[in-house]
Amino acid sequence: MRAVAPGRVNLIGDHTDYTGGMVFPMAINRFTTIDFAPSDKSVVELLSQDEESAAIIQLPVAESQISAIGWARYIAAVAKECAASRGINGNITTTIPIGSGLSSSAALEVATALALGYTGSALELALLAQRAEHLATGVPTGIMDQLCIASAREQHAMLIDCDNFEIKHVRLPENSQVIVRFISHRTLVGSQYADRVKQCAEAESIIGLLRNATIDSVDAISDLTTRTRARHVISENQRVRDFALALNSNDLVTAGLLMNQSHASLADDFATSTQEMDNAVDELQKISGVYGARMTGGGFGGCVVALCSPDAKLDGWKVSAAGAAHLA
Repeated sequence: MRAVAPGRVNLIGDHTDYTGGMVFPMAINRFTTIDFAPSDKSVVELLSQDEESAAIIQLPVAESQISAIGWARYIAAVAKECAASRGINGNITTTIPIGSGLSSSAALEVATALALGYTGSALELALLAQRAEHLATGVPTGIMDQLCIASAREQHAMLIDCDNFEIKHVRLPENSQVIVRFISHRTLVGSQYADRVKQCAEAESIIGLLRNATIDSVDAISDLTTRTRARHVISENQRVRDFALALNSNDLVTAGLLMNQSHASLADDFATSTQEMDNAVDELQKISGVYGARMTGGGFGGCVVALCSPDAKLDGWKVSAAGAAHLA
């Protein structure tokens, strides 16, 4: 048997999901695959092409064991959330570069849940995988990655409202291509990601939910850092809505400008970019045929993404919109 889960790239809308805001990701044609067989033993045994040690996890999983088992903690956390009692054995392969910001961990979580027999809805699967991510890493990430991977549709990106989990599938214009370029390895564990979550919560304690706030309301926040964090989230939510409208109208120029503005906001107001990322984005934005480019994902490294015309010539991975995670 085989469980397959795609990676994802976020076209616009970063650091908005954990405040119930708007995001616009798409699943990509790079995948994590678990080839497995059910086992009569109460143990999960999985080998990975990218790890020296195997994941050997006794069931049921004790939460106290999870943080001490390296990369296998993602699998153990999923097994814990699934309340798995029957094991599997098999092999994990992936074409998603680990540490690239393309949701390799979320893909592993979703694929593991499917391999362990989870049969809930796409939303329930995403929420389970998000809880597993929190349990495995301690990083308070939002729902975007898991929900995109569990709910994707081929040839479409997704406008997701992270408050009510409403999804609108938006077909990508045929006269466009999406290019992803890897810049530097990163991990959200040990980064300032949790600080950004806290700063947004501080802003909400002053002006209310950021998903409902207006840009003028940030003037009520006296602390400069908190004010700029709120300004990014509020303006980014609007950019996501405008981006969806632009794609629906095949207005790639406007969509690209919004991506450029998004990167500037992430770099200046949210401080999640790096000089290396900024340089890469600046280079891409100057290439003929590139409508817009920005960093993608949680930041502090990872990848940049560009929306381009089909004849644009630039190095990177041309990615297409993949379908949702599934058993094959």
